[in-house]
Amino acid sequence: MSYKEDFIAIYTQDIKREGSEALLEYLKRSDFFTAPASTKFHLAEEGGLAAHSLNVYYRLKELVANEAKPWAENISDETVAICGLLHDVCKIGTYKVDYKNQKQPDGSWAQVPYYTIDETLPYGHGEKSVYIINGFMRLTREEAMAINWHMGGFDERNSKGGRVMASAYEKFPLCVLVHAADLLASYLDETR
Repeated sequence: MSYKEDFIAIYTQDIKREGSEALLEYLKRSDFFTAPASTKFHLAEEGGLAAHSLNVYYRLKELVANEAKPWAENISDETVAICGLLHDVCKIGTYKVDYKNQKQPDGSWAQVPYYTIDETLPYGHGEKSVYIINGFMRLTREEAMAINWHMGGFDERNSKGGRVMASAYEKFPLCVLVHAADLLASYLDETR
């Protein structure tokens, strides 16, 4: 199966919320399944965003299953699928192919493609994902917090110490698990 097929199979099996079908149709019409996950870091390749989303989903599923705290028992398969699969929908329509001159091994120069950012909706990162998802289906408060703060210390809003994020992590432990799943996927599963 391809990343797209795997993603759609998990999505349709686990996400049953009102509006989920419309959101999936939006994803299919967008570049979600062909976009890279980043410009030059993890999975900076065609289809990287869908692959990364699946990797985060699998890591999150594992983290939730292994969490011994009583609150973890209340995290549903639907919530895991929503947070893992959809945390980076903010990247839809963001990456564009451009070209640069690059010296080749034989000493000649050639135009080579690379990804650049063309942000058409500068709404932030996690908060943009929440905004997009909520346009189709309603997130729980915990899901919204987890998606909103999934970047952790890498979030630009944390330049002054991250007190708001720390409060979200204390009140909504799922935030910590989604951030950890994103880190594990990005740095352990998606190495170059």
